[in-house]
Amino acid sequence: MKVRDICQREVVTVRPQDDLLSAAHLMRDRHVGYLVVVQPGIKPATLKPVGVLTDRDLVVSVMAREANPRELCVDDVMSRELVAACEDDALRVALAQMRRVGVRRLPVIGEYGELVGVLSIDDAIDALTQELAAVAGSIHAEQQVERTLRA
Repeated sequence: MKVRDICQREVVTVRPQDDLLSAAHLMRDRHVGYLVVVQPGIKPATLKPVGVLTDRDLVVSVMAREANPRELCVDDVMSRELVAACEDDALRVALAQMRRVGVRRLPVIGEYGELVGVLSIDDAIDALTQELAAVAGSIHAEQQVERTLRA
């Protein structure tokens, strides 16, 4: 199973120079706790991920330090050590990266480093659950065939 087959293609993004309150409002309005920070990509009309901003970043780096969010921009708070999955990666590779760095989401990049989606633990669980259901269905069908043949 490839990352490209299960990642979410609609990604909420911000730019490093965007003000922090706008980013927080975007999180609230779009019902997300994870924004991918982007700048223009190599190819026209593409975006290159350069970091992420999470609701936890806002709490730990702004609120807990009693900083004034009106005086900050995304670049001041974002996580810069970008860990991403390639869209051609096997799901197990992406999950190993998530486990290694202790995150629940990864930006997904394409061939030229452009942002193509976001992979979340929820996406992985949903995909793996479907795979397990298919296995269970196969076992159930085999049992039905066996009952019919032996009746």
